[in-house]
Amino acid sequence: MEERILYFDIVNGISGDMTIATLLDLGISKEVFLEEINKLNLGDEFNINIQEENENGIVGTKVEVITKEVNAHRHLSDIYEIIDKSSLNEYVKENAKKIFMVIADAEAKVHGTTIDKIHFHEVGAIDSIVEDLLCVDKIYATTVPVGSGFVKCDHGIMPVPAPATIEILKDVPIKLNTVKGECTTPTGAAIIKTLCDDFVDVLELEVKQIGYGIGHKKFEIPNILRTVLGVKKKKNLYMR
Repeated sequence: MEERILYFDIVNGISGDMTIATLLDLGISKEVFLEEINKLNLGDEFNINIQEENENGIVGTKVEVITKEVNAHRHLSDIYEIIDKSSLNEYVKENAKKIFMVIADAEAKVHGTTIDKIHFHEVGAIDSIVEDLLCVDKIYATTVPVGSGFVKCDHGIMPVPAPATIEILKDVPIKLNTVKGECTTPTGAAIIKTLCDDFVDVLELEVKQIGYGIGHKKFEIPNILRTVLGVKKKKNLYMR
C-alpha cells in the first residue's frame, strides 16, 4: 500500500500567498481552485492574480490576493459566519476555522486583548481549500526559517520574528536564520502549524510532483516555498 505525502520544503519562510502559489504550481487545476473559492460567496470582495514567475532562475507560480479595504476589519465571529454559510465541505471549513483561531489566540495574547477584537482577511480559508484539493494522507514540513531584523506593521516596528508569529510557532521547530527581514508571516505560521502532522528535515519518499511558490519580497537567498508530492510505501506487518 502507498501513502500520499505532501512535504513543505521551507527554503526561506512561508506566507499565505506563497502557500497557495506552491500548491497551485504543484498541479492543482486553477479552474477547480477558483470554483472552490466562489463557494465562499465573496467573489466581489477580492481578486486573485495567478502568474508564472522566475526567481533566481527557478520558474514557479506567484499569487496575489487583493482585498478591498472596506472589508479589512472583519472579526473572528464574522469569519466563522462566512465559512459556515459557504458551500465548502466540512473538512475545509474546520481547517479554515482552526487557522483563524490559531492566529486570533496569538494576536490577542501578544497585544493584551481578546480574540473577538482581532481583525482578519480570508486568506486562511483559501489555503485550506487548496490543501484539500490535493487529497493527501500526511503533511510534513521542514524546520521553519523565520528571518531576522525588524518589520513595520500596524502596531509599529516589531522584531523578527514578529511576536504573533513566534507565539504561533510554539512547539514547532524554527530556525532563527540570518536572512534580513520577515521570512515567515503569522498567516504562514498558522497554516503550517494547523495542517502539518509533523516537522522533519529528513524524509524518505518517492517524488511524484514538485511545486514552487514565489514570494513578493526580495531576500539575499531565493524567496521560494517548495512543495513535494510523493508516495511512501506502507510496510506490511504480515510480511516476513
